[in-house]
Amino acid sequence: MPIAQRSSSGAGWSIARQLFVLQVLVVAALVAIGTAGTVLIVLDDAEQAAIDDVTDIAETVARSPTVVDAVRRPAPATILQPYAESVRTATGTDFVVVMAPDRTRYTHRTPSLIGKPFIGSIDGALAGGTVVETSVGTLGESVRTVVPVKDETGKVIALVSVGITTDAINQKLVGRTPAVAIPTALALLLAAAGSWLLSRRLRRQTHGLGPAEMTRMYEYHDAVLHSVREGLVVADREGRVTLVNDEGRRLLGDDLPEEVRDLIAARAAVADEPVLAGDRVLVANQRVIRSEGQTIGTVLTLRDHTELRELTGELDSVRGLTEALRAQAHEAANRLHTVLTLVELGRTGEAVDLATAELAVAQQLTDQVMGALDEPAVAALLLGKSAQAGERGVELIVDEASRIEGTRLPSRDLLTVVGNLVDNALEAVAGTEPPRRVTVLVLDTDGVVLVRVGDTGPGIPAGAFRRGWSTKAQGRGIGLSLVRQVADRHGGDIEVSGSTITVRLPAAS
Repeated sequence: MPIAQRSSSGAGWSIARQLFVLQVLVVAALVAIGTAGTVLIVLDDAEQAAIDDVTDIAETVARSPTVVDAVRRPAPATILQPYAESVRTATGTDFVVVMAPDRTRYTHRTPSLIGKPFIGSIDGALAGGTVVETSVGTLGESVRTVVPVKDETGKVIALVSVGITTDAINQKLVGRTPAVAIPTALALLLAAAGSWLLSRRLRRQTHGLGPAEMTRMYEYHDAVLHSVREGLVVADREGRVTLVNDEGRRLLGDDLPEEVRDLIAARAAVADEPVLAGDRVLVANQRVIRSEGQTIGTVLTLRDHTELRELTGELDSVRGLTEALRAQAHEAANRLHTVLTLVELGRTGEAVDLATAELAVAQQLTDQVMGALDEPAVAALLLGKSAQAGERGVELIVDEASRIEGTRLPSRDLLTVVGNLVDNALEAVAGTEPPRRVTVLVLDTDGVVLVRVGDTGPGIPAGAFRRGWSTKAQGRGIGLSLVRQVADRHGGDIEVSGSTITVRLPAAS
């Protein structure tokens, strides 16, 4: 079955594109609403300003002595028409009309309309007030005001109407359009640019995925994370753990072991690094996550190698014993051949002395170990290590003060401590100048099991019990770390002096 690949031109838009379109629509709607509100406010302000202007002009004209005196004379139009036109021209209004109380015009910008009735409301002005209205007259729709002209007694003797057509007001608004349009266009342009930059950044961060693809990817990844048989720990760029899968929680527990925290804090790539987590031996692989040249976190995978390490250790022990037994068998065959040759030569006394001497040496070590250690597993371990040491040209000495009788310390833990310390000592003296010697003391006294292993090697450096330190050339051992783990579990302590390691393990009562 071919593997399906994601297409960037799939059924749906990416999140970045959807966000960009949504932002543009929202911003455009907001700008349109704001612009409409601004236009309405400006229009209302322009109309109110026109009303205020024509009212002020009308009241000024009505109080003018020229107007008051002229309306009392015969043929007032001859005086008022030039005056009214000069006021209209000077103020930029569309008409200035002076009329009699019966609506008869004395003035008008169209001379043919002089003497004809005024079109509009005047009742309020005849009563001594002010009329303000928007109505249609001879010049079209206009905003106008009508005020009374009074004599010294307060009697209304004439009316003055001043107006500005709606077209004139609109023309002024059109002239102000750039003041509104330019900021609106700039706002739209800036909003579109900001939305585009944000969508571009989001596209990089989401890799152009759409919502459905991201949902499926989350579901797939979540299922994978919880189904894999390896522990997984994800940390951010600050070293904070952001995700631990089910297997990781099982292996590490609720709190991260110190060695795992150190690995994460180092933020360096590692491959097949052994770490200890409680009673478990884990193999760690860590990868540094980078994006656009920046470190954004680490991914740590953990595999449980506890049983494998135990089996490997047992296999190494068996292999070592096999090699030692093979060497011993070869050596015994040589000695037996020598004894038989001496017998054939008639030198039976020398043959007997040689055979009994070899048996005495072997039996002496066996008797010493078995007699001192009432722990068959430890005794067998030391006898096997003695054979390995002999094969390597190293003398393994079990201190005569060694004594264990019925300790409650688990045999497995005791074997871990003794076996790893002896192995480390054998490795330490390998390749050194003779004499190559390893000394072992195992003593149970006052409820504390003391294990002391010394050698003639170069000594043990500081930090030997940290993860990964080893006397081996590749430097990837965990033997001493396992010793430290056992000591910590039993509340014991470890003392290092030169090439001698002393471990004290309180035994359960």
